[in-house]
Amino acid sequence: MKADATDSATASLEECERRIGYRFRDRALLQAAVTHASGAESRLASNERLEFLGDAILGFVVCEKLFRLFPDSLEGDLTRIKSAVVSRETCSRISSELRLVEFLVVGKGLSGSQPVPNSVLSDLFESLVAAVYIDGGIEPARRLIERFMEQEIVNVAAGTHGLNHKSILQQVSQRELGVTPTYEVVGEQGPDHDKLFHVAAQVGAIRYPPATGRNKKEAEQRAACKALVKLGHLSEDPDASAEPADDARDV
Repeated sequence: MKADATDSATASLEECERRIGYRFRDRALLQAAVTHASGAESRLASNERLEFLGDAILGFVVCEKLFRLFPDSLEGDLTRIKSAVVSRETCSRISSELRLVEFLVVGKGLSGSQPVPNSVLSDLFESLVAAVYIDGGIEPARRLIERFMEQEIVNVAAGTHGLNHKSILQQVSQRELGVTPTYEVVGEQGPDHDKLFHVAAQVGAIRYPPATGRNKKEAEQRAACKALVKLGHLSEDPDASAEPADDARDV
């Protein structure tokens, strides 16, 4: 009977590894990561310390990703994205999507019919991040975080006014379609000293509706916004109301 329980526990941990995409060299770390304080022999044997470390690693990896992805964004914009991405809601949702609660070791107080609190699910994901980091180093931890949080970064950033939408579109198009977007000036309007540029973004074989700007850089950013809307990564163009109208000046 004891052997059956051991085999069952091993199979459970192996399935957890499969879902997060990482195989542990020291599976005791994984066991600790999925053990809530209520189900541990002592709090030191629970995932509390791992959660503490995982929170810091998660913040670091996301901050570095934002720093490199948005070189023209100010600290305030980056902080707003980071706060939305590295949140209890995001971490608990990832745990729920991966059904990690199936591997969670809890005590009688949490093992009833009531749903596991979001805070526990959030801590579970952060603990797994730390366990992967200790077991394999920063690169597998980074891959784990980016695998499950990259889309969250794109979604949050795409809805934030003033960010580099060209960078976001490049991330999306390279990840989903394997191509890099291009931009083409499809029209110009007005005198040389006060010109409007009409620019269209193209991703693969698809050209998206053109956008207008007072210079090529501005028009390209707005064209990227329009493409992101069409691709479903932006609910509406945050620059639409500020975009110069086609009839804004005589030609």
